[in-house]
Amino acid sequence: MKQITILVAADGSSTIETTGFTGAQCQQASEFLEEALGERQSHRLKPEYYQPVANQQSQQARQS
Repeated sequence: MKQITILVAADGSSTIETTGFTGAQCQQASEFLEEALGERQSHRLKPEYYQPVANQQSQQARQS
């Protein structure tokens, strides 16, 4: 399941975390939120970013 989580701290800072995306899909899915929330202070890519998108599709096909 693909999910985008936005955490807002008491000081007003926010964190966007994507789950279930592979490759650059996560950045494409959260881009509109990043733009709406303002200037990015830091950026950290999860291991899923480096997985090929086709690999994820193959895994889903096997699970069906």
